[in-house]
Parts: sequence; structure tokens; C-alpha cells
Amino acid sequence: MFAWIRLLNRTNLHLDCEPLRECPAAASVLFPQTWPFSLEWLPRATYLVGGNVRDALLGRNAEYLDLDFVLPEGAVETARAIANHYKAGFVLLDAERQIARVVFDNATVDFAQQVGHSLETDLQRRDFTVNAIAYHPHTEELLDPLQGYGDLQQRLIRMIAPENLKEDPLRLLRAYRQAAQLDFTLEPATQATIQKLAGLLEEIAAERVQAELSYLLSTPKGTPFLKMAWQDGLLQYWLPHATVDGLTQIEKIDQAAIALSDTWQSLGLELSGWVRDQQRVSGAGRSWLKVAKLTRLIGTLETAEPELWRLKYSRTEVQAVLTVLKFLPQMSALVSSTTSLREQYFFFQQVGAIFPALVVLAVAMDVSIEAIAPFIERFLDPRDPVAHPTPLLTGRDLMTQLKLPPGPQIGQLLEALQIAQAEGKISTPAAALQFAQVLADAAKLQP
Repeated sequence: MFAWIRLLNRTNLHLDCEPLRECPAAASVLFPQTWPFSLEWLPRATYLVGGNVRDALLGRNAEYLDLDFVLPEGAVETARAIANHYKAGFVLLDAERQIARVVFDNATVDFAQQVGHSLETDLQRRDFTVNAIAYHPHTEELLDPLQGYGDLQQRLIRMIAPENLKEDPLRLLRAYRQAAQLDFTLEPATQATIQKLAGLLEEIAAERVQAELSYLLSTPKGTPFLKMAWQDGLLQYWLPHATVDGLTQIEKIDQAAIALSDTWQSLGLELSGWVRDQQRVSGAGRSWLKVAKLTRLIGTLETAEPELWRLKYSRTEVQAVLTVLKFLPQMSALVSSTTSLREQYFFFQQVGAIFPALVVLAVAMDVSIEAIAPFIERFLDPRDPVAHPTPLLTGRDLMTQLKLPPGPQIGQLLEALQIAQAEGKISTPAAALQFAQVLADAAKLQP
């Protein structure tokens, strides 16, 4: 536990657990022993600042350390010396403002030159009070000139000053993302200021806006704040076709994802994953669940593509959203009528890996889980001949065994074999070869 003494502007932090391993793991960022380098490399005037201090005080922990230090001078030189000594990666992020990064296997460490004549001045230029608490690792002191610790206790996101939000308008949207991430609420005056400044978000690079939206779309905790951001005017420029109905459907998608995951844990993993591209961005990477949610924010198939390109989504993500929009009507028709195995085969071949996004959308649109269950079972079974057909023969097999020349006929025969396999007409290579021979002979008899 922590004992807090003189919780005024400068607070002493005492660590009352010994040995270190018995201390709360969530406070590890405040223990230099857990860092990938020795405290001795830091000048005495160095402070640990920002979200990592905030999270440690909240009892939050992350496996990968992300440390931010502020130094009155020599920030880049200190970073370079540490990188050289530990043979870690070194990146000069901003030569003018003297910001550098050292990259270890289990940590990213940023070193920045203090802004202003004192650390207090530097902290006063930050976004929110909870992010303006500094920790002195040499003396185990907290510097809290803006009473951020009090806002932590009240679980409030409070701006430091309207000018700070104007300086970097991305902070307007970041307030909602951090509130969702921390399970905080927005302080009323802060929210009112954001509403007045909402138009400034148009000035921000699309990639930065997309990164903040990514978290709000990645978790059910983000959905109420996504809706709040829309109500407060932050999404009108970037997502002009977003509506209250669409945001309500996103709430239903969250509920559908939970219900589906309760029944099929592996489907839940599919929804949170990205089958063809395992990229992860800031801990909240691409997922089929986010693809499903995006379809509710970008209007129709005709309006979706330009909006997604403007937000700098990747080609793969844009195509995924467009494919979901294209095949969603077919998905609903598929489960509401008696469909042949042949029709199911072609559907699965067309939708491929996006099936989880279609399923969660369909359930959110009131398709019953019972009705869609057979199709989910097919998708989750890698041996299912309808959803995941394994070729019984190759094109080379057909040319060799049936003495056929290369050409379109080979592809047609292979597709016919896949369909026959899906319909249960063939199940072995020998049966497939015999079936192909019959088709080839029939083709020869046609005029």
C-alpha cells in the first residue's frame, strides 16, 4: 500500500511493502527496479510524467512498459547514452523540441526536454489534470500542481485550460477515449468547452483521428463515449453519415458479440482478431468487430468508400467494410429461407474471412442465434466441406489423369468438384476423378 504524506502540491510517496515483489504489481512503473535500465543513468532533475504515472496511481498495469521522462536539459543526450550502453534502439523524434525514444524488448522510453522555465510550467501545458502528475524517482516525490490526484479519486477527466485543447484539437476526442479507457466521466465544464471547440477537430491529421476512434470502436466501454462524442459534435466532419440509429445499432453489436462469445468462444476470438492481417496498433488493432461497427457509421455502400479513404483506413480495411455491406442482405436471406448446399458453398466462398463481422451484424439486426447457428458451426469447423472445402484433386491431377490440356475447362471442373463435395456426392480423390471424367466426357458430346 501507499502512505500519502502532505498531499498538497508536492507529495512524498513511501513504499510500505518489502520486499519489492510483494508490492502491488500495478505500481511497478514507479519502481525503477522494474525499468529496463538503471536509475543511475537519469540526472537528478528527471521526472516520470504522463499516463504511466496516472495508471500506476490507479492500480492499472501493462505488460509492456511505456515510460515518459521530462528533463530540464540534455534529454536527447541522456537517451542516446542509455541506448548505446544497453544496445537498445534509438530514435530522434523531434530535434527542435529535443525529444528522443529508446526502444527495448519490453519497453518504450521517451525523453523530452522540459517546456518552459520549470516542470510546473511544463505540466500546465498538458491536456488533463490526471495526466499532469509527475514522479521524481530519486526522491520518491509526486509533483501535483494541478490537483490531478484529486480528480483521479473522483474519476474525472478535467481540462487544464481551454487554450491547451486548442493547441492540439485531437485532445477534444482524446478526452472521450481516455474517459472510456479509465471508466471516468467528463467534468461538465470540460465537456462544455469541447462542444464549443468541436469544429477544430477538422484540422487534425486523419491518421490521428482514426487512432482515437479505434479504441472507442474496440470495446463496449467505448460505445457510450462514441455516442457522446457524436452528440457533442466531434464526428460530424469525419463521419457525416453517422446517426443516432447507427450508434444505437453499435450498442446492439456489442450485445450480440457478447451473446455469440458466450455460446462459441472461438467465434469471440475470431471477432476480436484479424485473420488476414495480424497488425496491432497501440494495443487496439484491427478486428472484425470494428469492421462491423464501422458499417453502422458510414452510410451506404456508395458513401462508405470515400469516407473510409479520407480517414486513412488501409485498403484491406476498406475492402472488408465494403464486402460486409455488400453481403449483409444475402446473409439475412440465407438464414431466413431454406438454402441449398450449393448456395451455401458459394456464399462462404464469396464472404471468406469476413463471416464473423456478418454474423455479429445479423444478430444485432434481430436474426436469431438459433437460426444462424448452423452456419456458425460450419464456419468454425475447418473440415466442413461447404465453408472450408479441401480440394480432392488439383488441376495437374486432372490434366495428368484425364489427358486434358491446360485451359478454362480445368478451372470449371475443379469448381464442379468442390460443389459436388459440398453436396456430399463425392468424398475421395478416386470418386472425384470419376466424377470429373463424366463431366469431361459430357463436355465432349456437346455441340
